[in-house]
Amino acid sequence: MKAYRCRVCGNPLYFENSVCVSCGTALGYSRGERAIVPVDARGVYVDAEGWIWHVCRNLSLSGCTWLARLEGGQCESCDLTRTRPNDADAAGIRNFPVAERAKRHLIADLDALGFPVVGKTTDAVNGLAFDLLSSTAADVMIAHADGVITIDLAEGDDSHRERVRRQLDEPYRTMLGHFRHEVGHYFEWQLVERSDDEARRSRARELFGDETTDYAASVDRHYAEGPPSDWPEHYISAYATMHPYEDFAETWAHYLHICDTIETAVESGLVAPVELVGRERFRDLVTEVWMPLARALNLVNRSLGKDDLYPFVIAPRVLDKLDYIASLRPVSS
Repeated sequence: MKAYRCRVCGNPLYFENSVCVSCGTALGYSRGERAIVPVDARGVYVDAEGWIWHVCRNLSLSGCTWLARLEGGQCESCDLTRTRPNDADAAGIRNFPVAERAKRHLIADLDALGFPVVGKTTDAVNGLAFDLLSSTAADVMIAHADGVITIDLAEGDDSHRERVRRQLDEPYRTMLGHFRHEVGHYFEWQLVERSDDEARRSRARELFGDETTDYAASVDRHYAEGPPSDWPEHYISAYATMHPYEDFAETWAHYLHICDTIETAVESGLVAPVELVGRERFRDLVTEVWMPLARALNLVNRSLGKDDLYPFVIAPRVLDKLDYIASLRPVSS
């Protein structure tokens, strides 16, 4: 993430801050400016062009600090949430802010990289929406279908998520990771499958495999037999071996992981300034910047007696796939 600072006192801020802990100024996130800005006692911010913005009405419900166009209204991020838990569902409401925070982080990622975020209220067919569902009463499957991303709010509970991570023998499992993976399915649908560019579609199939392969059969095979023994030479994760759709989504998620973490490292002074989006080949950024940074971060974690922060190996074949994902960015961005 960017390194945010209070415009009143200069104190460092986190992306989620609603108040500056140094000077007490109330804050809001301006999506258009990609900045945390001060708001007055009424929760109002006036931008440089004279537009009036208001703190989202969901500040108390989900911790949303984003600015909305209308007084008493909700922001563009909250507009994307189609379904949320009932107020009487204590567990669902408790985990709801965790999911909303991850969603806002995801949208900020996509904004920074220039990927369009269009809600279903604007485009009912191709738009994006989120169903953030509680599994208190019934099981919830994390998935994407026709622009609707479903998230199990139980994943916001650390003990639940860690238990599932161990059961599935996954090296990494986070709420933000779920959002990044599932939105990868959405953008493959939008930018590859619905593309008029035959070369783009052909290259995707060459790299990730035939997406028309029976999905249910692939899932059954994966959980019955596990990944092939040589999977680290071809895939970013064991889960990516299940089906071409999952390979794309896993690679997409890691593309966002890498871009966001490098931006954070640059903003924090951990690595020299580097151009994230204008390089000819994304693989060069990965090999020259990301791999040394990831190794250093892993060593820091080991120094603290923790597991590796980034427990993945990026093989040359995966670099080809990351290059492809990077090529999908809109040219005008």
